[in-house]
Amino acid sequence: MKIHHTNTGNGYRGARALLVGAACAGALIFTTANAQQSDMTFFITSAGPGSGGDLGGLDGADAHCGKLAAAAGSKLTNWRAYLSVGAKVDRSSGSPKVIPGVNARDRIGNGPWHNAKAVLIANNIDELHSSANAINKETGLDENGNPVNARGDKPNKHDILTGSDPNGMYSTAGGDTSCGGWTSSTEGSAIVGHHDRVGLSLDRHMISWNSAHGSAGCSQDKLKRTGGDGLFYCFHSQ
Repeated sequence: MKIHHTNTGNGYRGARALLVGAACAGALIFTTANAQQSDMTFFITSAGPGSGGDLGGLDGADAHCGKLAAAAGSKLTNWRAYLSVGAKVDRSSGSPKVIPGVNARDRIGNGPWHNAKAVLIANNIDELHSSANAINKETGLDENGNPVNARGDKPNKHDILTGSDPNGMYSTAGGDTSCGGWTSSTEGSAIVGHHDRVGLSLDRHMISWNSAHGSAGCSQDKLKRTGGDGLFYCFHSQ
């Protein structure tokens, strides 16, 4: 009687090769994702601090950028929120004193900036504030590399807080344009941009990434009313 032995050697080696291949592929994906995150120098916040236009001032907004970036795997520090604050006159002491404004463009360094997928957004500050910048629905990603809801998506979140004019400077139009220096979740208003470059018309402001219109208010509900969610741009300042 002949005894037939089953040859398991080839099957074992094949299965092992598949496992090793899968592990290597997984490691490659993980490494690539980490490399992309480490190269990220620009993102839109996946969420705001949760208090509407009250971001804890500029310092609180900067800290929020850093917290989100670190949670996404970035090792970079010195993150800055792209936010402007208007100048104001302090009359509390009886003698008027001008408190200088802050320009968003002066806070974020000189570039270049890349999103979480390593796509170039702008080479420098002048390109960022020109028609050559690459911020749009496809490239305006959050810190995790996910797209941010745009006009046509539900809910729409394309209103990005900036408090800025098209050149990235604080507005001199009068009135509150930065939710009380990013400390108010009730009174006031804020200038917002459209990260998807889409608006109610083709007017240059409606398709502006940083200066489209004013918000209906500074509460979370009022920010949502005009198509926002209290999100803002974060840049790594070299």
